[in-house]
Amino acid sequence: MNLIQHREPRTLHTPMPVPMAPGMEPFALMRNFMRWDPFRDLDFNLDLQSNFTPSFDIRELPEAYLFEADLPGIRQEDLDLNLTGNRLTVTGKRECSAKRDNENVFAMERSFGCFCRSFNLPEGVDASSIKADLKDGVLTLTLPKVPEVQPKKISISSSPIQGNA
Repeated sequence: MNLIQHREPRTLHTPMPVPMAPGMEPFALMRNFMRWDPFRDLDFNLDLQSNFTPSFDIRELPEAYLFEADLPGIRQEDLDLNLTGNRLTVTGKRECSAKRDNENVFAMERSFGCFCRSFNLPEGVDASSIKADLKDGVLTLTLPKVPEVQPKKISISSSPIQGNA
């Protein structure tokens, strides 16, 4: 005869999850780390022209693609927009304010320099109808879609279904 000893099933006592502090959210930490520049506070006396990189918002509407970029302090003549094939390229520059004689500079935190951003566009952009607008430091690009790729509403007919007799 075999004896099988039965035990009460053990329950694991897991601690309640601790809510994460907002500053410790892993994706926010990674975004902040990617923005970190360890050489920002060092003064190399180099004229680096690559500090300024504008941020873009890109949205798809049923009839067009909409690009919006914050470009404060950039004049229209300092921007260049190109569309080659399906690649949109936005280049420009923002000048550094010149230091004047008898002037003490305590902080220079605004970024300046040249930038170049490129975006691969999906098929179906109507290149001949692209519109660009620079107003209040915001560049808005509207890239309309060709009619063949725009969504179409399909109507449903209400004719009765004929059965076989």
